[in-house]
Amino acid sequence: MGSSMDFRPIERASEAFQQSVTIEEIQGICRRIFGAGTRALSATELGAGMYNNTYRIELEGQERPVILRVAPEPARQFRSEHQLMRNEYASVPWLAVIAPLMPQVIAADWSHEVIGRDYMVQSLLDGVPAPDRLGDYPRTLWPMFFRQIGTIARDVHAVRGPHFGPVAGPAYGTWSQAVIASLEEIAADLDSVGLDGADLRKVAAVAERERAVLDEITEPRLLSGDLWTVNVMLDGAAPEPTITGVLDMDRTWWGDGPADWTIRMAMAKPDEREAFWESYGPPDRSPAAVWRSRIYEARHLGAIRLERHRLSNTDGVHESYSAMGTVLADLT
Repeated sequence: MGSSMDFRPIERASEAFQQSVTIEEIQGICRRIFGAGTRALSATELGAGMYNNTYRIELEGQERPVILRVAPEPARQFRSEHQLMRNEYASVPWLAVIAPLMPQVIAADWSHEVIGRDYMVQSLLDGVPAPDRLGDYPRTLWPMFFRQIGTIARDVHAVRGPHFGPVAGPAYGTWSQAVIASLEEIAADLDSVGLDGADLRKVAAVAERERAVLDEITEPRLLSGDLWTVNVMLDGAAPEPTITGVLDMDRTWWGDGPADWTIRMAMAKPDEREAFWESYGPPDRSPAAVWRSRIYEARHLGAIRLERHRLSNTDGVHESYSAMGTVLADLT
């Protein structure tokens, strides 16, 4: 039965981080979630994500396809990226503020009874990936897109939480504890793949010494973790950029809004993205906020280094060390 499915995985090297599931595993997942008589007619792997394996599944007897996302095998996951899919699932009740933009979770399975990996089945979002659509518009219209991103980020950051750290835990009582733990986890992950994490540990030591500045943040706010163009869907026919969906909210955590990846990207270039601040609100330029932003940048750079290593981007890994050196020089 499984062999008749039209299966289009992405071909990868055997040593690549992402590894596809099989036709038989996809059919087994569909039977688990939709019933014993269910059959997948086709499964096309989507290539935008760089962590989970994502498939567009067409099911016999159902008009609308669904999305299957499969997490990496547990042994492949870094400490700093432990059970990200479970973290996203735990985040759903807290993301009600943007529920109309998000895919609905049809089912999630952490049992590893069908396959030895976590997986989640979600509804298919309407629209076109923003990286494929935004460039069709004249740049004079791009500020509209970034103002919408600013509104989404503002709404997410307004959600108050019960603790600091990842939504699914571990929970920390102070912001400094959460930040330092995250820096140390990333450094340990760098060690595990043979990369030098000494610069990140120096940042952690600075954060420890000046933890009172971090602990000026006393109210945990929801951070999207990865909200930017690559994780946004646009209306394929609208005359101006119109966001219809937001996806891949697996890196959510509770903390200081400016620590979010979204804020880093909004500040990255003086171009159309400056419209982000028109809806989000002006950034805090106080000395304490600027100092904290350097700690946050070091954390981002550590995570970027890990991702570049995962993608075999040797030059990018090397560049992260010089960028981290600049941050350290500003901190010390």
